[in-house]
This record gives sequence, C-alpha cells and structure tokens, in this order.
Amino acid sequence: METDLRALARVQEWYGPHSSTAAEWPVDALMLAKGNTTVSVVLPARDEERTVGDIVTVIRRDLVERVPLVDEIVVVDSNSTDATAERARAAGARVVAQDEVLPHLPALTGKGEALWKGLAASGGDLVVFVDADLRNFGAHFVSGLVGPLLVDRDTQFVKATYERPYTGADGVVRRGAGGRVTELVARPLLNMFWPELAGFSQPLGGEYAARREVLERVPFVTEYGVEFGLLVDLLQLVGLDAMAQVDLGQRTHTHQPIAALGRMAGQIMLTAWSRLERQGRVLASEPPAHTLLQFGLEGADLVDVAVAERPPLASLVLEEDVA
Repeated sequence: METDLRALARVQEWYGPHSSTAAEWPVDALMLAKGNTTVSVVLPARDEERTVGDIVTVIRRDLVERVPLVDEIVVVDSNSTDATAERARAAGARVVAQDEVLPHLPALTGKGEALWKGLAASGGDLVVFVDADLRNFGAHFVSGLVGPLLVDRDTQFVKATYERPYTGADGVVRRGAGGRVTELVARPLLNMFWPELAGFSQPLGGEYAARREVLERVPFVTEYGVEFGLLVDLLQLVGLDAMAQVDLGQRTHTHQPIAALGRMAGQIMLTAWSRLERQGRVLASEPPAHTLLQFGLEGADLVDVAVAERPPLASLVLEEDVA
C-alpha cells in the first residue's frame, strides 16, 4: 500500500506541470520558438480515403501555407485497397508505400510497422504522428503537440489526451464511452506495472509527438501494441519528467467491432508481457500463447495475435555505417 501511495504522489506531482491544453500553444508564439527546428507530420493510413484528404488539407492550409510551422506531411500508405494514396497526394502530402521504405528488410504488417516506416521516411527534428481516420481534425492537433517540444528543450515526448465519444450502431452518441480497450486493458496494466504512467489518460491514442533522436532509440511493435510499447520504453529511456500530455478537446473516429478490439487487447497484453520480461520483472518457463479463440454468430475462429518488433532505427543506421 505504501508503494501505491508513493506512485500516486509521483503522478500527482508530475501531472500539473506536464499537462496543458492546445489553446496554451498559439501558433504565432510557436513560430517564434521554432527557429531552425524542422517538423514532420506522419499519418499511417490503410483504407482511409474518406478522411485522409481532409486531414492533409487542414495541415497544409493552416500549418504550411498560412504559417510555416510544419515542414513536411508524410502519409504512409499501408497497403490500401482504396484511393487513400490518391486522396492524400492530391491534398498535398508526400505519399510513401509502406513496403517501399527500407525495402531490403522483410516486409511486416500492422500499424506500428507503418509508424516505423514513416519515421524512417521523414526527416523532421520533431515528428508528429496523427491517425488518418479522424473525423473532427483541426490544426491544433499538431500545434498543440509540438508546443511543449518547441518551447522546452527538456521535453522529449508529448501525448495527446481528449474526450472520446462513442457513436453506437443506433446513431446515439455517448460521451466518454470511447476507448474501450484503453479502459479495460491498457490503463489497468499501466496502473499495475508502470504506475508512473497512470497520469496519461489516453495511452493508446494515435496522436503524439517526439524528438526524432528519441524515437530512433526505441523499438516499435509492429501491431496495435505500438503505443503501449512506446510509452513504457520511453519512460525507461527519458524518464517521466521528459514526458508531457496536451488536451486536444474531442476526438471522433471510426470504431472497431468487438472482435477486432479483442485482437487489439491480445496484442497489447503480449506487448506488456515482453516489456516485463525485458525489464527482468517476470520469469516464465515458456512464453505466453499468441492465439486467441474468438466466438461469434457464425462459430469460433482461432486468430493469431502475435506481435513482431522493429529495432530502434538508430541501430540500423549504425549497422549501415559500419558496413
């Protein structure tokens, strides 16, 4: 109990100085702090033709043309079967095909793979990740996240927080009901094993920014455990005081069916397990199973929720330099 109270006190001590709102980071003030710092916005996108063009348009119009806060917009086309690449390119993004980035490496799948390839394909000193399925995107999603990084050199990583409403099949919007995997899996795991991170209210959210030099020093889980893994790994690398969060208001996006959420939960649990093992906090005679038996109206289905992992990007650069 004493350990729990100490962890809670640490979170309370961190929360105030390291939490802010997007309104506290006006673009004009950020331009004064930007100097020679370059900013890349990376959007991982798979079959997001309905939303990716609008997001890119807002960033280009408000943060490239009106005010040159952003230096490049990169959309990573993650093997889309629709017009995602065309819509993004027409809106002004540089589009890269996921499998064509570092093509000498075996191709992997998943959101984390797209993020890692986006990091490799971009060149900014600061990298902002934004999901491509957002329906209410505003330029403050980017400016709010880069604000603490531009103003405070000690800040290394900034995570977004927001309200996540849930729109049911009946069309009824339920405030605060989104983020089901966050509340049922991710936050309990963080509170149990990494309580210092309990102050991050949206640990699985897809909007965050960091310094390139930091992102290139941590591995990327290739599937949906990527955000969980980054939080835990960055805590170990830079410490809690180098991390911050910014409230962006409200986030609306596409909701996954319950079976997909089950697979995501399994991937996050395996990601957490791998970090516990790596940190020497659990010992097991054999690894956890990575198959998940799911039941639906049409019967049972056995799915694989295993997660692969890309190494820190900096390690590849060092290997190439040596070679």
